[in-house]
Amino acid sequence: MRGGLDWPGLMRAGMQGLRLRPEDFWRLTPAELALMLGDPAAVTPMGRNRLQALIAAWPDGRKEPGDGGR
Repeated sequence: MRGGLDWPGLMRAGMQGLRLRPEDFWRLTPAELALMLGDPAAVTPMGRNRLQALIAAWPDGRKEPGDGGR
């Protein structure tokens, strides 16, 4: 097989392993299929360092009347 995706392997995983119907398999994007197959690189949990970086970049402001705060 030349470069690219392993379509026979992906089809086996999707249609046999996940029991997808062919039309449902072909509607998925490669990213969606990877997520369904549990590819650890597809969805990486956010670590503490990344959370801290987001908190620093987007700090919570003071609650204003009418913004849903209590």
